[in-house]
Amino acid sequence: MLETTIAAIRAADEAAMAAARELQGRLTKPAGSLGALEELSVRLAGLAGVCPPPLPEPAAVAIFAGDHGVHAQGVSPWPQEVTAQMIGNFLAGGAVVNAFARQAGASVTVVDVGVATPLPAEPAVLDPTALDPAVLDPAVPRLVVASVRRGTRDLTVTAALTRDEALAAVQTGIRIADELIDAGAGILLTGDMGIGNTTPAAVLIAAFTGADPLDTTGRGTGVDDPTYAHKVAVVRAALARHTPDPADPLGVLAAVGGLEHAALAGLILGAAARRTPVLLDGVIAVSAALAAAAFAPAAVGAMVAGHRSAEPGATVALRHLGLDPLIDLGLRLGEGTGALLALPVVTGAVRVLHEVATFDSAGVAEK
Repeated sequence: MLETTIAAIRAADEAAMAAARELQGRLTKPAGSLGALEELSVRLAGLAGVCPPPLPEPAAVAIFAGDHGVHAQGVSPWPQEVTAQMIGNFLAGGAVVNAFARQAGASVTVVDVGVATPLPAEPAVLDPTALDPAVLDPAVPRLVVASVRRGTRDLTVTAALTRDEALAAVQTGIRIADELIDAGAGILLTGDMGIGNTTPAAVLIAAFTGADPLDTTGRGTGVDDPTYAHKVAVVRAALARHTPDPADPLGVLAAVGGLEHAALAGLILGAAARRTPVLLDGVIAVSAALAAAAFAPAAVGAMVAGHRSAEPGATVALRHLGLDPLIDLGLRLGEGTGALLALPVVTGAVRVLHEVATFDSAGVAEK
């Protein structure tokens, strides 16, 4: 599945991009007056291979959840059980991501790809091989149980995952992308949940970019100075132990990644193969995006950076990917919240190409 997905990812359609640029130049507005939205519309035309590109709707948020053996190193003040408890909150509709998704009219699919503790009782569990269009219902958060293992191993002691486990998680992400797109989704949004997951994200970003751990490691859920210094040391120790090779992205994910990171990389690859935009959330998403780009550089064409996370590693990763975030609000919650807030910007960029009159059609004189 991974190999066929990568093989299906193609470069942007230059003819469609040229047509979008030409159309932008004929719309009833000063040339360039919509700033970054104009280039975004061009990129999305190139991804779709047509101008104007399809409106990016309906939107589907996929929240991948997993736990981390490195939590035992004291990198987070939150107990690991919170991961499972927050899944219950997502399914009950009580999290920030749910509020933002309702506002945006986006569906929420929660995927247990490696939660360590038992999940709350929840009757609406989907068979991940049999999704139906109801999965895109914004009013009903859904759960897909696709656990590879109950949390990763401690990456300071051994590899977090075997290669087979990492591959299984990547393929889970690809499968979820396919299923959501088959159900009608026009854009996918990345979400994540996993206590301690900013530590493997920092290691992944350092591994793929070569940046110093001081520049890739943030305070996550808000650790104090001693814990932050320890967290940086943990990231350094993981890099020294595993010396991950960025030319082997599956090996990097296995050595130092999380199950949700690997699954998100798969989601991005799956979206790119289907020429469907994927709106990236914060530092977890962009660390996974680095892995996706290492698998298939052309996958970057499907990526839209929703926001600039307050986690410093996110800026490092976005710079490496060559992506500019649409909004910058100092967010660091995760879940998909920043991507949801950016969704109307993406939709607006495309809607301009569909609905704004040209100078000729409107009878407006040009300068």
